[in-house]
Amino acid sequence: MTKRHTFFGWTLALGFVLAAPAASAAPDAEAARLMKKRDSERYEVKTAHSSTKAGAARVHVAAPLKVVKKVVEDFRHYDEFIKKFDKAKVVGRNGDKTDVYLQVPIMKGAAKVWAVVRFGPMKKVGNEHVLTGHMIKGNVKRMDATWRLKAIDEDDTQLDLELLILPKIPVPGSLVTGEVAYAADTAVMGSRNRAEKKHKK
Repeated sequence: MTKRHTFFGWTLALGFVLAAPAASAAPDAEAARLMKKRDSERYEVKTAHSSTKAGAARVHVAAPLKVVKKVVEDFRHYDEFIKKFDKAKVVGRNGDKTDVYLQVPIMKGAAKVWAVVRFGPMKKVGNEHVLTGHMIKGNVKRMDATWRLKAIDEDDTQLDLELLILPKIPVPGSLVTGEVAYAADTAVMGSRNRAEKKHKK
């Protein structure tokens, strides 16, 4: 074989390699665990705003990212599929921001937390799509909500919700975090069920 033939042989082989479709990345350990158990996980998150941790939950959704995204952004119907929220309704818009009234029971229903939370547009941060809302008024010191969506593959998504609620009344931080984590759990499970139902239609 001449040098010219060898050169063209290597060039052709390289062309096949570059043209071949890339293998889909395997789910990371967290996503793989969620896909296997098909149940939500609660956890806590430290924030820069308080010694009280945010309560959070994550779950695997058997639906594409675009379907889950539509559900999470469907503020008008939160109270239909997130049962922990007693009330949820859009009360205003400010440019690309949406003001949503949320009412959440805590302390086993003994107290009602309400706030108008302003959500900005969803943004791409690394390999996640993040939707963040901050309280502009309410009967608590602070309420923050952060949705995190991550595509596992073309048909599966990981969904997380982090909630920080700081009541005005003196309540142990651990108690608040636990109840808020339960609210986040209810939210991600309700969102999962909604997204999977829409995907099957």
